[in-house]
Amino acid sequence: MSVTLLVIDIQNDYFPGGKFPLWNSDGVLRNAEHAIARATTRDIPVVLVQHLAGGAAPFFNEGTPGADLHPRILAVAPKAPVIVKKFADSFHETVLEETLVRLGTTELLVCGMMTQNCVTHTAISKSAEKYKVSVLTDCCTTVSEIIHRIALNALSTRVTLVPSSEAL
Repeated sequence: MSVTLLVIDIQNDYFPGGKFPLWNSDGVLRNAEHAIARATTRDIPVVLVQHLAGGAAPFFNEGTPGADLHPRILAVAPKAPVIVKKFADSFHETVLEETLVRLGTTELLVCGMMTQNCVTHTAISKSAEKYKVSVLTDCCTTVSEIIHRIALNALSTRVTLVPSSEAL
């Protein structure tokens, strides 16, 4: 199997001082950094996803610092391709599929923000069905712990849930 780590929307607006801070964002950032570092040492490709909103969205407006990927993610994955999206599903109208084909991916490890939205929509996307998909539970977050846990429970019937320490 050829594994790829997919890191979704770890962007500045989701952190304290941003336009939509999430629960446990700093803890998830640390965990994601460690997961990326472990993937890199095992020659597992890392692909970053960045959401850019169109129009007058409340956050992630293109060209604003809040829409930028978090600098610590960029520092630990400086050579990772960045897929830009405008929908919750990271496959929809992006070059993600072409990137995964080029990498020879058969298995996806998915993490990022927000668990119940972009992580879920990507993990259970019609386009993701050809991959063995696992969600790294400690590398995801959303607006609250309860919504994070509800989203993971809902995902549990469709994909594998695993802590990053066990997957990488």
